[in-house]
Amino acid sequence: MRSQYYGFTEGEKMQRILLKLSGEALAGEKKHGFDEDTVRAVALQVKQLVDDGIQVGIVIGGGNFWRGRTSEHIDRTKADQIGMLATVMNCIYVSEIFRSVGMMTNILTPFECGSFTKLFSKDRANKYFEKGMVVFFAGGTGHPYFSTDTGVVLRAIEVEADVILLAKAIDGVYDDDPAKNPAAKKKYDEVSIHEVIEKKPAGSGYDCIDSGERQQDADVGIWFK
Repeated sequence: MRSQYYGFTEGEKMQRILLKLSGEALAGEKKHGFDEDTVRAVALQVKQLVDDGIQVGIVIGGGNFWRGRTSEHIDRTKADQIGMLATVMNCIYVSEIFRSVGMMTNILTPFECGSFTKLFSKDRANKYFEKGMVVFFAGGTGHPYFSTDTGVVLRAIEVEADVILLAKAIDGVYDDDPAKNPAAKKKYDEVSIHEVIEKKPAGSGYDCIDSGERQQDADVGIWFK
């Protein structure tokens, strides 16, 4: 894993990437649900990669609808299951927008969703990649207590992605969570993996980076809105 994780070597060629999109980012200024113009803009950017021959997998958070800690009155396991379904809804919607701009897509989940999605397997994902499809990995890990950041690392390792790219609904890496602390400062231009794991700065994709560092030599890059 790179010691400086946003920014890549010039001219570096990636054949298979896993893109993590924030659910809140897809909501645009509305902060809830979908903003179609925003999603379409993302689709057009991803299409440039696909047209270049890069294989693209996508994991989407569910925060534009629900988070596992949204309610204090629901059992955590059930709350996390609602969050998993939120990611499925997001992937179905975004997948259709991707198709509308000329891409082929498929959606994989770690649990059965009837005819809405296909059940995840590495062989199935690889078959879709080889056909030039954008593969959406919905439903997180399929288990409670794990975020979609953990899910994206798990899928990246399983499908042997070259890099994980995180699109965050925040404009930089702060020394504290700016949503909770108005005095938080945009502190980091560069940050090492060890600093991320030790200090967990807001906007750093800590869960994803920590999981990648501990599980495998996975490259992680971040860009901001």
